[in-house]
Amino acid sequence: MSTPASPTARTNATETATGTPARIALVGAHGFGLVHLRNLERLTRQGAVVLDAVADPQPPEVGSVPEGTPSFASLGDLLAARPTPDVAIIATPLQTHGPLGAAALDAGAHLYLEKPPVPSLAAYRELLGHAQRSKRAVQVGFQSLGSHALPAIEALMASGEIGRVQSIGAFGTWTRDLAYYARSPWAGRRSLNGVEVVDGVVTNPLAHAVATALRIAGARREEDVASIETDLYHAHHIEADDTSVVRLRTAPGLTIMCALTLCAAESAEPWVTIYGTEGEADFYYTEDRLVVRTDHGEREERFGRTDLTENLLDHLATGAPLLSSLEDAGAFMRVLEAVREGPEPRQIGDDYVEWTGKGQAARPIVRGIEEALARAVKGQATFAELGLPWAAREEPAATLTLPDGQAVAELRDGQSLAPTLSPRPYLHPVHTLGGVTLTDHLPLDHPWHLGLGFALQDVSGTNLWGGRTYTRQVGRYVWREDHGRIALDDAETARGSLRLALSWEAHDGGILLREDRTSTATRAGDGAWRLDVASRLTAVQAVSLGGPGSNGNTGGGYGGFFLRLAPCEDAAVFTPDAEGEAAVHGRPAPWLAWSAKIGGAEAGIVVASAPEAPGDPWFVRLAGYPGIGSALAWEQAVELADGETLTRSFRVWFVDGPVDAARAASLVAAGGAA
Repeated sequence: MSTPASPTARTNATETATGTPARIALVGAHGFGLVHLRNLERLTRQGAVVLDAVADPQPPEVGSVPEGTPSFASLGDLLAARPTPDVAIIATPLQTHGPLGAAALDAGAHLYLEKPPVPSLAAYRELLGHAQRSKRAVQVGFQSLGSHALPAIEALMASGEIGRVQSIGAFGTWTRDLAYYARSPWAGRRSLNGVEVVDGVVTNPLAHAVATALRIAGARREEDVASIETDLYHAHHIEADDTSVVRLRTAPGLTIMCALTLCAAESAEPWVTIYGTEGEADFYYTEDRLVVRTDHGEREERFGRTDLTENLLDHLATGAPLLSSLEDAGAFMRVLEAVREGPEPRQIGDDYVEWTGKGQAARPIVRGIEEALARAVKGQATFAELGLPWAAREEPAATLTLPDGQAVAELRDGQSLAPTLSPRPYLHPVHTLGGVTLTDHLPLDHPWHLGLGFALQDVSGTNLWGGRTYTRQVGRYVWREDHGRIALDDAETARGSLRLALSWEAHDGGILLREDRTSTATRAGDGAWRLDVASRLTAVQAVSLGGPGSNGNTGGGYGGFFLRLAPCEDAAVFTPDAEGEAAVHGRPAPWLAWSAKIGGAEAGIVVASAPEAPGDPWFVRLAGYPGIGSALAWEQAVELADGETLTRSFRVWFVDGPVDAARAASLVAAGGAA
């Protein structure tokens, strides 16, 4: 039963406003409670507070509290024995926050509540009701929200220095060993004895990253969050998540990507990145350090921080705004609720985890997790959407098989992709007969590169390639709100074939083109299979098909058929009469071949030029990243009248083993007959 507020408590709260030290009760004198004890010792020396009592089932450590400080086994015992304190600090296991917070508020105390405030949205709303009825203040312990960098970041975003804000990413790469999860019964649990806990990387250890990103995005209340998607995993053998991605969209439409792990190779300072059209800013919130990067250079600033306990006392004395109020934790609680209600975290397979250390110091490392987190944030994609081998499988929109039923490629409809990637259907992964994956998608360097497909950067002013747009006016790539999408209207599959009906949509939602795309797969002999893919574009209105080349970017005339290749080694690219990126790029040839080592296996690709346009140059990248394509508008745009049709068809061989000029020429000459 809650103890009613006492006259003494209300009198003391009034006296605090006139300079009397605030009487503090600390509930939870171990764990993070020790951090509060050190801070209270500092504030006591300043004459701002007095530690009135502590409550903990386990007596405080010797010397951790001032001699003579009353100690109780529970908050209830404390409230029954003493006048209600001005402020109760709750630093206890998170599943106890709600009942203890409510008891303190109902007794008339103001509240400092450690994060996360409570383990469910229903409990949050209930506690908020206690605070409103008691007219008591509640500060939530997201310490980073006291950083003086946050107002500076707000001013930075308003100034236009980094341009229009496109998205926000929260990164956390920490490590946790077995001892971390053995320290208490609730550690790493989603529930304990039927009581909600939700102790995962998103909601507890790296919750500050989530809360900081939300604050920078201006999302404070429940209604400030429009949607949340979670993708949760663990390498530790626990209930909760230790490696996760959360994708949020705010009510105004800003995307926040949170990519967090406790299974990194080594711990690093977590940070939040603000991505703008003219630059970006990294906020290392544990250090109050801001790094701003634009085309004009890089600068770094360090800031101070307001202690949240002092801020709460200032609020009580002067009415200053709380920096981390319970009301402003609503957006974070929406995230916690999504984690709580979402699918249970999946175990990351042992094949993808390395263990280091011995005994209770042993800890898991998820191989390549740092790059995976970076790809998730840059591509605004979940681990499942990235297709990581340990992640949940994302079902394809369709599967392309050989006539005998062997699967060789999967179709992704691409419609969940970020708008700036120009969402569109594409084939990925594409395999050789021996199972070597030859394509990549959502790579860190160019997240808008998507397997095998068709795309153009400028269709009458709409970017259907993704990323920045090259403009003749400024002579460089710039971010514009010009991205469209290619929608999958229908897919017909049969053994050996795939037919797609597609709509090329403008950035304003209008239809520019209708596309009929057919793909057939057959065995080709010599360890290869052949893909015949044809794109038939019909203009719904008069359109211009262009790209960087037609807009003045000499040598950068990509657009049309494009294939982003898998990470590889010892790559070579050649045509019948030229070899190497410099010699092949930008020149027509009857066929182009690529050969490399992928994951230790040798494989290659041969592409015959489109018979409708044998003069189209090849686009090739080898040194910076592996990619090949056929340029539809190398130097000038292709104009289509209303109702006019353009077709480009390609024959592509996917080959196990190394490919040289003789093997490539043989495949092309044979026409791929088995």
